[in-house]
Amino acid sequence: MEFLRTPDAQFENLPDYPFAPHYLTVDDTEGGQLRVHYLDEGPAGADPVLLMHGEPSWSYLYRKMIPILVEAGHRVLAVDLIGFGRSDKPTRRSDYTYARHVAWMQSWLEQVDLASATLVCQDWGGLIGLRLVAENPDRFARVVAANTMLPTGDHDPGEAFLQWQKFSQEVEEFPTGKIISGAVTAELPAAVIAAYDAPFPDERYKEGARQFPLLVPTAPDNPAREKNLAAWEVLKQWRKPFLTAFSDADPITRGGDKVFQKLVPGTAGQAHTTIENGGHFLQEDQGEALAQVTVKFIADNPR
Repeated sequence: MEFLRTPDAQFENLPDYPFAPHYLTVDDTEGGQLRVHYLDEGPAGADPVLLMHGEPSWSYLYRKMIPILVEAGHRVLAVDLIGFGRSDKPTRRSDYTYARHVAWMQSWLEQVDLASATLVCQDWGGLIGLRLVAENPDRFARVVAANTMLPTGDHDPGEAFLQWQKFSQEVEEFPTGKIISGAVTAELPAAVIAAYDAPFPDERYKEGARQFPLLVPTAPDNPAREKNLAAWEVLKQWRKPFLTAFSDADPITRGGDKVFQKLVPGTAGQAHTTIENGGHFLQEDQGEALAQVTVKFIADNPR
């Protein structure tokens, strides 16, 4: 498999991102290896909090949350999905499939050997992360779902998503930083927009970002449907603590929190919250608030 690796110079002097990089190599299902980047902050012996980003962001999205979680005594890991951040970026669109993304993260999860983890997931971080939870239930103690879903292709994805999907395929230059700045409630500084652009020196690096919108199961013939249905069968029996913390201004995932609350037994009795003044990327708008919600959720639900 051919891939690109973003030069380290692209990541120098990013605002509010002082974290040291860590790397692991994962095997691809069809041969070859790829390097995965992740952050690993806080005490090594503490129960881990796994932060999983979505499209087209990277672990930079969690920079406001990490110090708060660490200060609360947690080990915090934020992984860059293949094709994003400092992780390797295959050069062919066909190299990116839903199944491969899950397999790459499964390999990473096994290598870091997480146990008693709390998953915090948003956007594609949920589409992949909730699969990891369902397929490795013994490794996870809690889940925080924020502006995400686990679709099976049975429901209309909504006009907002269909417009995004169309835009992502037709725009000549994929404007990563501007996409994120357009999906938050506050105006982002130019340096922050540049930080979201940093992983992608040119269009060759963006094949994963381009492909992700097409991989979302929006129809029953999607190849990920059966695996996602199987994951839902696990989640429908999930009695460990499960919290929804969606924002109040996200047209893409609006209403998804109620689906989780209806179907996942572990949501019962939890302090579900709506994060105010938060767009789709609520970690950018209200990262501190989401971090505090997560800290309290863990404290209220000890192992």
